[in-house]
Amino acid sequence: MVEIQNTPPHADAEFHHHHAHATTSRHEHGHHLLQVSHLSVGFRMYDIDAPFLSAEQRTVNVIDDLSISVHEGEIVAVVGASGSGKTLLADCIMGLFEPNAEVRGEIWFDGEPMDAMDLAAARGHGISLVPQGVSHLNPLMRVGRQVDGFGYSRAEQTERTARRDKLFSRYGLAPEVAQLYPHELSGGMARRVLLCTALMDDPKLIIADEPTPGLDLDLAVAALDDFRSFADEGGGVLLITHDIELALRVADRVAVFKDGTVVEETAVANFASPDLLEHPFSRALWHALPEHGFSANDQDHPIPIQSTAFEQGGSSDGGDATC
Repeated sequence: MVEIQNTPPHADAEFHHHHAHATTSRHEHGHHLLQVSHLSVGFRMYDIDAPFLSAEQRTVNVIDDLSISVHEGEIVAVVGASGSGKTLLADCIMGLFEPNAEVRGEIWFDGEPMDAMDLAAARGHGISLVPQGVSHLNPLMRVGRQVDGFGYSRAEQTERTARRDKLFSRYGLAPEVAQLYPHELSGGMARRVLLCTALMDDPKLIIADEPTPGLDLDLAVAALDDFRSFADEGGGVLLITHDIELALRVADRVAVFKDGTVVEETAVANFASPDLLEHPFSRALWHALPEHGFSANDQDHPIPIQSTAFEQGGSSDGGDATC
């Protein structure tokens, strides 16, 4: 492993350690909060073009040689086309893999190398997830109980219930929502419940996978402002989102995701002009922003419609593998 030396704050958009930095980027305690290095993920599948009884297995790569980092005190926004593997990246960091997954690379959290078991142990104990789908809620359990968690003493449970009530109030959820089942929630309410669940404990790192769809603008801004406050207090956030405008509002750096890898990590300040962006796809995303005319199909900056093997049969959660 490459030892990362402790460094002072970086100049905006400074590039070293194989990625760009923002002014807030710091290597506290001599390491990144999260470091993903040369991550590749594929799925073993039968060749769909071969005859049924003679089809052989093959490995279809979804993520290829991906590296990304999150420092303490910053938000890194991951943006890119649908189906490019962004949610799979979140699952890898959480230690969630399908049995047919083949995973290579290194993941370090808070200075420690992590395998699949370590990552699974860190879920809810240092790393929290705001998942993309509300199906992550248990349909047979009242949501208040799911947010509170299990295995605590009576005094601890009382404290957690009080914390949950505060979080519910912050996100516009009435106290009686705690007694509802997931099917009784609107989509926006369910997403707010998931956000409260992630914030219940004291994580060092939050993985937020599309946390704002279904929220009105005020609540979406409030949610991202809470991520900003969390980062300002020393935490780190990996924000996976399609809403580049909101991401640029709160993030420190942007990781541009394409074809299963990060093609550019850059400071948010560089999204002020396409001339400051290095990769053509990053410049295409800039041109596609509303204030730039929605020119996603600009002849010099096309954004391709993507279809990946992941959409054709891979999956992103469950199972075991080794990172």
